[in-house]
Amino acid sequence: MRAVSISTGRSGSSRRTRRQTSRPSTPGQAQVEHEQVHLAAPARVEVATDGAAALERVRRGQVDLLVLDLGLPGMDGLEVCRRVRLDDPDLPVLMLTARTDEVDFVVGLDAGADDYVGKPFRLAELLARVRALLRRLTPEAVEVGGVRMELSGRRVLVDGAEVGLANKEFELLRVLLLRAGQVVTREEILREVWNDPDMKTSKTLDMHMSWLRRKIGGERRIATVRGVGFRFNHD
Repeated sequence: MRAVSISTGRSGSSRRTRRQTSRPSTPGQAQVEHEQVHLAAPARVEVATDGAAALERVRRGQVDLLVLDLGLPGMDGLEVCRRVRLDDPDLPVLMLTARTDEVDFVVGLDAGADDYVGKPFRLAELLARVRALLRRLTPEAVEVGGVRMELSGRRVLVDGAEVGLANKEFELLRVLLLRAGQVVTREEILREVWNDPDMKTSKTLDMHMSWLRRKIGGERRIATVRGVGFRFNHD
């Protein structure tokens, strides 16, 4: 029984449209119940073993999502959620519980939880719900080096002119733009765009990357970091 806080580096930004700036980060991972948890986006994952520690961690700030076990020792998950809501009404909260009665779900949602996962659950389902909540933090538009993505409208403009992208090309560009200036590994791209990090021998990624480069300005904008992955350049 524990609480997990997730920080993606997006905390504190209230603007819906932003120009991306470079900052160092590493793919988020933590040891939770002896499972290594990987998120598609760069993140830091921290674990608290009781309710009071979870609440204190949230109050220190820079937390983008809170995963709460309903049965936390000391202060239970419901009370932690209620107190968190007093300080931060917009923080996404995902509740975990072994109780599956409808009334328990309703009580949790009324306490301020955004979503519920009943135990036992599959790790893939938990991570999918985490990613869905984290997507709420993504800005509606990102602009880097003359390339603008309007994520909700799925429009891309290059130097002011709209460019048509296929679905996978759009997702590729989204992954790179949101981490502009940073190297994104092939495995991270395959995990987020194709949901298949083991597709290492496939030429699919290289083929789609080639098509994307032709449409937005070649390697001047998307550089290959040999043996590692790709980087979207600011200039």
